[in-house]
Amino acid sequence: MKKYRGIFLKNDKEIGLMREANRIVSTILDELGRNVEPGVPTILFEEICRARCEEHGVRPAFLGYQGFPFALCCSVNEEIVHGFPSKERILKEGDIVSFDMGVVYEGFFGDSARTFPVGQVTDEARQLMDVTRESLMKGIEQARPGNNLYDVSAAIQTYVEGYDFGIVRRFVGHGIGARLHEKPEIPNFVPQGLTGVPLKAGMVLAIEPMVTLGSDEVEVLEDKWTAVTKDRKLSAHFEHTIAITSSGPTILSQSA
Repeated sequence: MKKYRGIFLKNDKEIGLMREANRIVSTILDELGRNVEPGVPTILFEEICRARCEEHGVRPAFLGYQGFPFALCCSVNEEIVHGFPSKERILKEGDIVSFDMGVVYEGFFGDSARTFPVGQVTDEARQLMDVTRESLMKGIEQARPGNNLYDVSAAIQTYVEGYDFGIVRRFVGHGIGARLHEKPEIPNFVPQGLTGVPLKAGMVLAIEPMVTLGSDEVEVLEDKWTAVTKDRKLSAHFEHTIAITSSGPTILSQSA
């Protein structure tokens, strides 16, 4: 593993291990999505995650990380990220629910997130999810050698702001590898007065826009983890782990 500006560059073997870690995450997210429906307690999704990690022989990446008490981040409606699964929280028709999940496979991390509708949702909620998902893909398109890290950020920001949605600034994407969070940080907006890092083959990045219907202001609840929109408007979250290759970006967090 080589280093470039403090960023670990992965070789083909390491990227292969990360591809498998992320494939496992993706299959778990697939199953979570199939179980989203009104009347389901969100603790069910935690139970699925732990059972599938045991079956695959992998460790849940988030469980115990800096004290986080669950394998899954399960965030409903105005919850942006780091929400707790619960027996008491029952999904209702019209909700949206975000799952952020990670595993460790043979020493390397996988990390991905998706937002799902619960039954029939409003057109506004549907558009929020679509724009967030598409902004992620716009960012990924820019993750290629010769571009700058902030080309990724600019693509996401430009797309989201074209719909007058808010971009959460408190939480950003990150490098990933033998640690869950590595350099560089990947904002979903272009920071003023800073110069982004030139992108290079071998970088593996977790890109994760979090988008809101209203303000980008964030509040953390009394559990010290659950982050919500300050105006309590809906938020959506999508994330892929990608490898930068000489020919462009490759999405690792896919099931096939």
